[in-house]
Amino acid sequence: MDFDNLAHLPLDQQQLVRTVTNRLHSEYAGTFGPETIQRFVVDSLQLLLPTAKVTSFLPVLVEKFARDQLRALGKLDGSLPSAVPSVLFLCVHNAGRSQMAAGWLRHLAGDRATVYSGGSEPASEINPAAVNAMAEVGIDITEEFPKPWTDQIVQAADVVITMGCGDACPLYPGKRYEDWELDDPAGQDLGAVRLIRDDIRTRVEALMASLGIGAGVSD
Repeated sequence: MDFDNLAHLPLDQQQLVRTVTNRLHSEYAGTFGPETIQRFVVDSLQLLLPTAKVTSFLPVLVEKFARDQLRALGKLDGSLPSAVPSVLFLCVHNAGRSQMAAGWLRHLAGDRATVYSGGSEPASEINPAAVNAMAEVGIDITEEFPKPWTDQIVQAADVVITMGCGDACPLYPGKRYEDWELDDPAGQDLGAVRLIRDDIRTRVEALMASLGIGAGVSD
């Protein structure tokens, strides 16, 4: 695989791109060419670097983010068609509300929906109170991470749910949007975050019903 065009990156980042690109190339062989995969890996790296708190986790995060973008591209160009609806949850920092909503939809819908989340100004980590509140109901969001939205993911989403990002949220004509007015859990104690968590669950269940998605779990 040709990696000659990585010379502008530091050596450690070049190695990261090579490693992640090779892994994704094995996964998407026959669907995307190596140049396309590498482009999304480099793009994911550059988008995540500004808020990376622990760079040792970057390879895993870059791989997950690049995979999301490739999956979205595959839906858009028809190379990875999907029969299930895709939902994008957007807030400012992608650290609280949007992460809890994404966690609920993944938990309740299972493989009946494709779930994305993003932020207009991503934080460096998920709000610990949001993590703890979701853990109380058996949902682990510790492997998720704040990230920006991208054009591919927004365009691939069937529904875009916005939560407080205002004019910074991307708007595409003809796409279904919903704006959920929710308190921001940032700086709030666990008791307050529990109320937001439960409000989000109710909204997610209503969203699922509107999309004809049955629950993938029982609780």
